Parts: sequence; C-alpha cells; structure tokens
Amino acid sequence: MPPIKLTITGTGSYLPETVLHSTEIDDRMGWARGDCEARFGIAARHVASADETTSFMAAEAARRAMDMAGCAAGDLDLILGACGVMEQPIPSTATLVQERLGLGRSGIPAFDVNATCLSFLQALDLAAMHVQCGRARRVLVFSSDIASVGLDWNRPEAAAIFGDGAAAVVVEAGGKGAVLAHDFQTFAHGHDACVLAAGGTRVNPARGIAPGEDRFHMDGGKAFKLASRHLPRFLQRLLKKAGVGLGSIGCVIPHQASAQALQHATRNLWLPSERVIDIFARTGNQIAASIPTALDHAVRSGRLLRGDTALLMGTSAGISLGGMMVRF
Repeated sequence: MPPIKLTITGTGSYLPETVLHSTEIDDRMGWARGDCEARFGIAARHVASADETTSFMAAEAARRAMDMAGCAAGDLDLILGACGVMEQPIPSTATLVQERLGLGRSGIPAFDVNATCLSFLQALDLAAMHVQCGRARRVLVFSSDIASVGLDWNRPEAAAIFGDGAAAVVVEAGGKGAVLAHDFQTFAHGHDACVLAAGGTRVNPARGIAPGEDRFHMDGGKAFKLASRHLPRFLQRLLKKAGVGLGSIGCVIPHQASAQALQHATRNLWLPSERVIDIFARTGNQIAASIPTALDHAVRSGRLLRGDTALLMGTSAGISLGGMMVRF
C-alpha cells in the first residue's frame, strides 16, 4: 500500500487533578516507603474525580488538540472514540464527547473503535482510510480511560501501575505528513491474560456479578511472554512495509504498559533508547490513552518535530500487537 497523505495537525492531553504518589500506595499496602516505585518503576499517576468522567477528559484533550490544529469543533468531519473502556455501554463515548463539544445538533458522525490498549492506533488507521477514500478531510480521534475504578488491590502487581487520563489528535488530509504503514495482529489463545469480565451481556447486574468479576485481572507474566515472542518479527514486518530502517526513526512512541515492558522492548528490539518516549514513571499505564498521551508529550516537548518519522507501537489484551509508522 502506498503512503496515505495525512497530517497530524494537533495533539492534546488531559491529566486529572488528583495525583496518587507511590508512597501513598506503600502506606496503603503496608509496604516500606519506596517499595512501590522500586518494584514497578512508577513514582506517581493521576486519578480521576467523580466530575472528571471519561467524556469530560476526552473533550478537554480534544479542545487542546483543536487549538493546536487551529480548527473549530464545527470543522470536524468525523469523531472517533478510541477508549479501552467506555464511559457507558450505550450510547458510545464518541457521542457523549460530540455533545460536550457543542456539536449535539451537528450530525457529524461519531462512534467508537475498541481494541483495548491499542484502540488509538486502530482508530487512527480508520481515520486514515476515511481520508484516503475521500469520506473525511478532518478527523478527531480521542482516547480516554479511567483505570482506577476497576483495579483489584488484592493484586497490587497489576493495580499499582495504572493511571487515568485522556489524549486526542486532529488529523487532516494532505500536508507533508503521511501514514507510511500500519499492522495489527491478534493471538486469541492469550485472551485470558487480561480480563475485565463484567459490563457486557455475560456478566451483568441482572444475572449477578460474582466477587472480583467487576475488577480487572491480569496475568502479567503470560501477557509479557506471549507479546515478547511475537514482537521482533512483527516489528520487522512493519519496518519492511514502511520502507524505513531503525536508524531512520526519529521518535519511538510505545504503549506505556509497564516499566519492564518498555525496558524489554527498547533492549530486545534494538530500539534507539534516546528516541523512545518513556513517561511511565509519572503517568503509569493509561490503557488506550497511553500512546496518544506519549505522542502529545513528544510533540510539546520538541522531541517529535515536523518531518520526523515516528513509530507508534504496543500490545493489548487479546493478546494483540499493533504498530503504525507515520511521518509527522
């Protein structure tokens, strides 16, 4: 496939006002001060208040992205929600965000795309396809997740690393940017490594929810081993599709899954460590919001510049692997 001419004209992110420091988790769990940070490589993460709903955070991030892009909400042709966990089952989070942006009577299409932690990459790819076939010229893609409401503190190895937040991008047809390649693979034999059972039709209040089914459960070791087995070949294939060598990548923006996962990916995939965006220590794993939040950080800190080639990549529940090479 030839590159899709598409430019990311704006990025934005939102972090909840409340900051939960790792020392507070130490106190909660009865650990010695500093244990949480030493074990998990995270110093702090943000926790949403009751007023900071998924759609609220998404709308705030979207406004910041539109400000950078120099466009108004009414200039959008499509709104794509890309949250790991929706605000509510029906209607879509994208619908709620459309209303918050003052577009409730606009008729602008708004719907959700879900691939858990890789939802943003899948939605960005869908935006590129809409642009390529002429269905849209300007698209808003957002990810917003509140992990804190579903954590099981009986399993702190998973609960301690998650944080809340939102991020968004505005993409437009043309310009000097491009989507050079995209790839996505799923290995469903690992589907039980990351599970939140409640919220769908199988486990719900009408039929009864057993203790723990409304909390996120992760077998980190299993997820890590399965993803690590496939990542090297996956990255090689993506690079070949894009026609880009590792040395030509200006910025690597990975999913902030865990400190261990980031270190492993950098070392074993031979990624240039000085070009890898690592904000995990102060944001944690924000589910689908991780990649676009890291992207916004890279842009606003000057680590990703116009004309640079960026690799966006990660893993998600499924187990799935996803990646996209873009020219910013």
